[in-house]
Amino acid sequence: MLHEKEIRWVGSAYDDLLKFPEEPRRDAGFQLSNVQAGLEPEDWKPFDDVGIGTREIRIRDTSGIFRVMYVAKFEEAVYVLHCFQKKTQATSKRDRDIAMVRYRAVVNARRGRP
Repeated sequence: MLHEKEIRWVGSAYDDLLKFPEEPRRDAGFQLSNVQAGLEPEDWKPFDDVGIGTREIRIRDTSGIFRVMYVAKFEEAVYVLHCFQKKTQATSKRDRDIAMVRYRAVVNARRGRP
């Protein structure tokens, strides 16, 4: 059996995911389990604006459009940076900024910096 990477939730990402309606929340969990196993999520796009290696899982449901931003390039874990519901076509500056700050926090923590 392949070794699955641990998921590490950054900031409020886990609590934010729990606020998703049931079906998008289940889909996000399934997609993240694929990522843990080294597989691709079904619908994703790169989001290097946040940080190199960042990806965005795209979930569409009758209740809305949801996103899970994560980075899986590090050997030790999949870091879930931000989970949110999209309200517009483009990802808001606020959501990009949250993910960017959390990405920097992961990189700094890995380097042993506060």
